[in-house]
Amino acid sequence: MEFEIPKPLKAEHEELHSTLVQATREPGPTGAAAQAVAALLHPHFVKEEEYALPPLGLLPSLAKGHVTPDMASVLPMTDKLKAHLDEMLAEHKSIVGALDHLADVAKREGKSEYAEFAEKLILHAQSEEQVSYPTTILIGEYIKLKLRN
Repeated sequence: MEFEIPKPLKAEHEELHSTLVQATREPGPTGAAAQAVAALLHPHFVKEEEYALPPLGLLPSLAKGHVTPDMASVLPMTDKLKAHLDEMLAEHKSIVGALDHLADVAKREGKSEYAEFAEKLILHAQSEEQVSYPTTILIGEYIKLKLRN
């Protein structure tokens, strides 16, 4: 069974990535700070898109009470996030630290669009920590319970 990241989340990731790429091309301290963010963020986004976010595509079906045996194939993803949750949260701390620096540098250089971007990306990380990651883990636990019965 294929698991797709919900389109709004995928679009948000693409938008954030695009803005970050643009910021990395800025000259001077803002560009350097954006490059530091990108170095931390890219491998993290890869992990998210590999196993943290695709299970969320099952939410509409699960909300309707539809659980099928083929959904068990999502369990390696949800179990992997559960096992690596502390690592993912630690990566967020590093990323947020780099984003705080980017916001400070961008403000000093009068590049408010990149300061606003950094603040938006910090909120995105908080949303993942408080909503997306726990939901992915709960999806796995729910499917396990339902398939046991």
